[in-house]
Amino acid sequence: MDKITGTGAALALAFSTSVPATASPEAPVIALSNSFYGNTWRQQMVTAFEDAAEQAKASGAIADYVVMNGDGSVVQQNSQMAELILRGVDVIAINAASETAVNGIIERACEAGIIVISFDSIASAPCNYQLNFDFLGYKAQQAEAVMQMIGGSGNVLVVRGVAGSAPDEAMYSAQQSVLEKYPDVEVVAEVYGQATAAVAQSAITNVLPSLPKVDAVLAQGGSDDMGIAQAFVQYGGEYADDMPIIEGGGGTDFVKWWAEENARTGYNTISMNTTPGIGGAVLWLGVSLLQGAEAPREMIMPVATVDDENLTEYADLPSGEIISPSYSLEWVQENLLTD
Repeated sequence: MDKITGTGAALALAFSTSVPATASPEAPVIALSNSFYGNTWRQQMVTAFEDAAEQAKASGAIADYVVMNGDGSVVQQNSQMAELILRGVDVIAINAASETAVNGIIERACEAGIIVISFDSIASAPCNYQLNFDFLGYKAQQAEAVMQMIGGSGNVLVVRGVAGSAPDEAMYSAQQSVLEKYPDVEVVAEVYGQATAAVAQSAITNVLPSLPKVDAVLAQGGSDDMGIAQAFVQYGGEYADDMPIIEGGGGTDFVKWWAEENARTGYNTISMNTTPGIGGAVLWLGVSLLQGAEAPREMIMPVATVDDENLTEYADLPSGEIISPSYSLEWVQENLLTD
């Protein structure tokens, strides 16, 4: 297996030729083009893809697989995609840097006979399959729950995700659609957290001193939730025993903190997150399509929810993870493929 993690297109191409993975009809190769590797969610997603790929390889369903991780730029991902086309891989699963800017290279891949599946951060090229989450639906549901928790009135901080990505745009739009219904809620600041604990913590730490008391934080997940909580805990003062309602994004560290805070002060919130196990689902979807199965062009994955009713069930999970099931070939066959 060839795994590339680079910070520039030239570097990525240099590494990508070092361990060739060449496809043929008898030896299919599946590739992952992951535009961004810099948060827990993406890292866990790549691991899920690799674990499933190893199973598929051991069973003989594929001959090999390739993983290319990027720096978040369209330029790098286009270069990596071009390399995969030259290799003649059979399937490319792409977590896209842009919904539109990679469409040209995806069309080239399709024209070369490669099955392309965009997932999580999808691309809109007509020829590709899309394995997505209902970002609009679940983030609106979560934001509405938070608005109810603060009684429809107060100061809100918005923490956006990976700049330029389709999920960020969709989740932000969903949150705005809910905020528009609450005239007594004021957005006091917006920052980018890159769905990463350290980035979110730093961004909030920088703006907190200039803000009025924050009652709620609308976030996006990926591990930003614990960074947000840490920023308020370290700031202290009026937040010492009165933390804002922070949207959880499925981070196990955040859920542990929430359970402890709940026992100490009665703190409550809601966590909803896309599941990084989608990396395994997209691998098995690719295998199925290679084997002649039919699937809709657009498919939706479930999300994971933690609330006051099931909080204790998740409080003892290992630290440093995102809550997610694993998805098997059988799950894909039962839930994604066309009957």
